Amino acid sequence: MTARSGEPLTVVGLISGTSIDGIDVAAARLCAEDGELALTPIAETEIPYPDELRERLLGALPPNPCTAEELTRLDTLVGQSFAEAAATGVELAGGADLIASLGQTVFHWVEHGRARGTLQLGQPAWIAERTGLPVVADLRTRDVAAGGHGAPLASTLDQLWLRGLAEDSGKTAVGLNIGGIANITVVRADTGALAYDTGPGNALLDLAAAEVSGQRSDFGGRLAAAGRVHSGLLDRLLADPYYAAPPPKSTGKEHFHTDYLHTHIGDLSLSGEDLLATLTELTATTIAAECARHEAGTVVASGGGVENPALMRALAARLTAELRTSDELGLPRAAKEAYLTALLGWLTWHGQPANLPSATGAAGPRLLGSITPGAHPAALPPPLPAVITRLRIAPRGKTR
Repeated sequence: MTARSGEPLTVVGLISGTSIDGIDVAAARLCAEDGELALTPIAETEIPYPDELRERLLGALPPNPCTAEELTRLDTLVGQSFAEAAATGVELAGGADLIASLGQTVFHWVEHGRARGTLQLGQPAWIAERTGLPVVADLRTRDVAAGGHGAPLASTLDQLWLRGLAEDSGKTAVGLNIGGIANITVVRADTGALAYDTGPGNALLDLAAAEVSGQRSDFGGRLAAAGRVHSGLLDRLLADPYYAAPPPKSTGKEHFHTDYLHTHIGDLSLSGEDLLATLTELTATTIAAECARHEAGTVVASGGGVENPALMRALAARLTAELRTSDELGLPRAAKEAYLTALLGWLTWHGQPANLPSATGAAGPRLLGSITPGAHPAALPPPLPAVITRLRIAPRGKTR
């Protein structure tokens, strides 16, 4: 039975990022009191996509053509994969009340600086059928319909979570996620948060690694560490107008794709190692520049890019701020966005706006997503007596 308002609610969050490696799963216990929400991590894991499904998903991304038939098949296959991942999360948690899914983004339509639409695959009906639990999904579209970018939704978690850090230090705190695309949330003690995509995180690195080594990524940053930055290529890449565009803004693999990379390389001659070193420098430089723009005092990093030592060294060398990982503050870096998804689902379930208009550019706060009932009628809890203004990460909990 679903927990009532004021009682702890166990939520399983699901997301697959733009790197399309697999499905991140996180189970959390959430409970609100007097405007503060406590999130207790219970368990997290990653469920890799089957190789064939991953290749088909990558093949559906721009600039490749894709048919309605293939999108329909992928929507079902991703939904079924998310359903199995959800069942794993429920098992790890020892039971759950709610599932939240951000699905698999395959296209983010941005035109003239404005988001026009966004498509995530993975029908929530498969999750509801597999688990018998209600599912909150389609969490980006309402923000886009309200004039926002539908991203980065990490701003919701970061603003609630890092405000205390900004207040205690008297300096700007920045939440950084390095996935396929890198994004930051700028949190100050006295003003609303600002968030946007800084540019490619691992997207171009992964494409180059696949061509150079046949691997999914530059594991451990070994290729980049053996190369040298090609200044000519770096200058070409940094000339992309995206970096100079003002926020709010968002981007994705529909912009940073294989043809984009080949176009910029052009007639330049460089080794695979130098290519990886240059793309690592691109990611570090563009992130560090945006953190410096906002006079960051502390940068709290998470996401798959944190596992790349070459990238983290390059980033640390260019930042003027203290660089920490979210693990140091209690939130596992590899699963932060899955815990974010759990948070978004909890907010929607309790009738709380889950977007941050100052970050996404939406016309105002909005309830996000749609709810798919589970095996029983969806019985929503009564409205909370106070708006959530802070998030506290509690010590890791035990399964119930």
